[in-house]
Amino acid sequence: MRGDEELQEGFIMLASADDRVPAEHPLRAIRKMVDEALSEMRPLLTSLYAAGGRVSIPPEYLLRAQLLQILYAIPSERRLCEHIEYNFLFRWFVGLPLTEPMWHHSSFTKNRDRLLCSGVAEVFHSQIRSQAQAHKLLSREHFSVDGTLLEAAASLKSFRPRGEGEDTEGKGPSGGGRNPKVDFHGEKRTNATHVSSTDPDARLARKGKGKEAKLCYCGHIMTENRNGLIVEATLTPATGTSEVEAALDLLSSEREQRTGPLTVGADKGYNTRHFVKEARALGVTPHVAQKKRGSAIDGRTTSWEGYGISQRLRKRIEECFGWMKNVGLLRKLRHRGLPKVEAVFLFSCVCCNLVRMRKLLAEPSLR
Repeated sequence: MRGDEELQEGFIMLASADDRVPAEHPLRAIRKMVDEALSEMRPLLTSLYAAGGRVSIPPEYLLRAQLLQILYAIPSERRLCEHIEYNFLFRWFVGLPLTEPMWHHSSFTKNRDRLLCSGVAEVFHSQIRSQAQAHKLLSREHFSVDGTLLEAAASLKSFRPRGEGEDTEGKGPSGGGRNPKVDFHGEKRTNATHVSSTDPDARLARKGKGKEAKLCYCGHIMTENRNGLIVEATLTPATGTSEVEAALDLLSSEREQRTGPLTVGADKGYNTRHFVKEARALGVTPHVAQKKRGSAIDGRTTSWEGYGISQRLRKRIEECFGWMKNVGLLRKLRHRGLPKVEAVFLFSCVCCNLVRMRKLLAEPSLR
């Protein structure tokens, strides 16, 4: 016999949101780590708000929502708010009760400079790293560094001569509409003479010979070689020397926190006399990939067994970049300006660590 559907306008739920989320769901372990970090950050978050005035959206809600957007590759904040409104799991992770309405998507924009910024992201990353260190997931001596280009939210049509007006000798935009025609064939365009009118902090760069040049930023990370967790991260304009300079800054920051011998694995792009000299000055042994000609290291470094191990494990850093670009919304940036892009990059690094730490802590030997 055919059953008739029941049209129920409302219902009363005699259970908590926590009861409806499966015990083995991946977000449970991640939520636990995030809550522990936010608890340590409470004094910092409190200092960002005035003592009086209208009650704001709890900053913990906004930060959890930001992580949720990266973990599930939700392309926009408007879409994120829609998901949290009707997705029971997302509401539970954010901490938003079922009886409360979802906030407007513009709340992210209004709170970005104060809360969703690089300063808060750095502290968040530091708290997650401290948890990894407490669980003994980090190597004390062996690290790897690398950088990658992140395509900016700017078109090559916006890359115009510095100080140019609407048109210069017929080379400027022609035709109406939001996507005008621009003829830049035969024009020599460099970062010294041109700048993007959409995102002035972006730089024209390419990863290697034969690759097309794009407006980009350069993201740099340093991972430890035991489990491939990101221990240091930064973002810079994409200049020709940014990878080496940023790597030395990351090594200097790590040296301030540790004593004893350190090693760092890297690809051939770091096999320069400047990088090798400065790394050794910091007390770090540079295990960079050896060149056939003009190599800055020789058999005194490559003959050690540890060099081969560093060269094998340094390639795991590409797994982090792959996750952040394919899942973490960094394949094509959505924000403009160095401060905002750096914040998004750091939050993506945090999410990459959270995903990997959940798997590591689930292993029986680490429980």
